Amino acid sequence: MQDFLLELGHESELVLSAEGALDRLQQNRPDLILLDFRLPGMNGLDFLQRERVRDSRIPVIVVSGIASEVQVDACLRLGAIEFVAKPIAFEHLQRILHTLAPQVLARDIATARPTTDRRRTPRARVGLPVRVRDANGSEWQTTSVDLSAGGIKVRSAGQARPVATVELSFTPPGDGERFEVASLLVRVDMDGYVFHFANLTQDQLERLTLLVRRLASSFDLG
Repeated sequence: MQDFLLELGHESELVLSAEGALDRLQQNRPDLILLDFRLPGMNGLDFLQRERVRDSRIPVIVVSGIASEVQVDACLRLGAIEFVAKPIAFEHLQRILHTLAPQVLARDIATARPTTDRRRTPRARVGLPVRVRDANGSEWQTTSVDLSAGGIKVRSAGQARPVATVELSFTPPGDGERFEVASLLVRVDMDGYVFHFANLTQDQLERLTLLVRRLASSFDLG
């Protein structure tokens, strides 16, 4: 695995336990964690539940040859962005790493912003038809739960699971122009998936901001 990552131009560090990884997080912040589900001592699921891991917002890919479907779903609900079964298909892993490049950049930008900005961003509950398409060409239809100028939450759709970076396509109400936006998976909830918009133009950002404020105001009045 380390040789493969090196060939792709990435630096990597091997840590032999989840406890060791928690210690390393205090010293150095990686761009990605490849997490084996079965580990000596604390297992992968325990690791994902640690507050230090959840607060770090570091993308985590869980790797396992023994995890059950229930355990895989639990890992995704706790914030893992992807599950890769053993034996690992390195071409598949390479595609995942490629899609993560914009997510790392967006995370660095978000880290530089005041955290109060995100809390003050208005959200509006609105059900919009949304098409989700990933880098492999797979796509599925769902419906939004709520919308903000910076992101959207969509409902789960059967067995469909988004990867780290997808393209979301939707048409805001009262706006004839369809949005096609590269988006980053930031959270998996019991009832859906939360995405951050990665490449909005200034015009799209302004239009979404006005729309969400209007929708949120109408909802409050209703």
